[in-house]
Amino acid sequence: MVDYTELVQQAEALVAGVPHRTANLSNLSALIFDALPDLNWAGFYLLEGETLVLGPFQGKPACIEIPIARGVCGAAVRENRAQLVADVHTFCGHIACDSASNSELVIPMHCGERVVGVLDLDSPSLARFTEADRIGLERLVCAVEPHLFG
Repeated sequence: MVDYTELVQQAEALVAGVPHRTANLSNLSALIFDALPDLNWAGFYLLEGETLVLGPFQGKPACIEIPIARGVCGAAVRENRAQLVADVHTFCGHIACDSASNSELVIPMHCGERVVGVLDLDSPSLARFTEADRIGLERLVCAVEPHLFG
């Protein structure tokens, strides 16, 4: 079980006072990848127009661009809400960047009210992510957004 209170504190400590977004996102992806068991990918996509562009991550090489009209990441942007998908193969419009991924959790990131990117987590296990993971990672994202996009 992940202690999300501690993880949020660690994330805030990593980015507080550091003015380098890429470095902060890199360290956050490493922190999350190390803290959460059974992941095969943890990272960020940043919104450029109508396209999510690959940012810092941990895991295998990934899709470089994701149109917001497609995929789990695109749905998180379009709906401005987290997407917790137990089986990505049943998700209409899923984009298979890594065929080993079976479940996914995507959290939108904001600058004020505007979505500016997503935190994307993949697992090789079906139904890997829980509501507790969603809530904990939404808290983490909310805590670091002012430092990243303030």
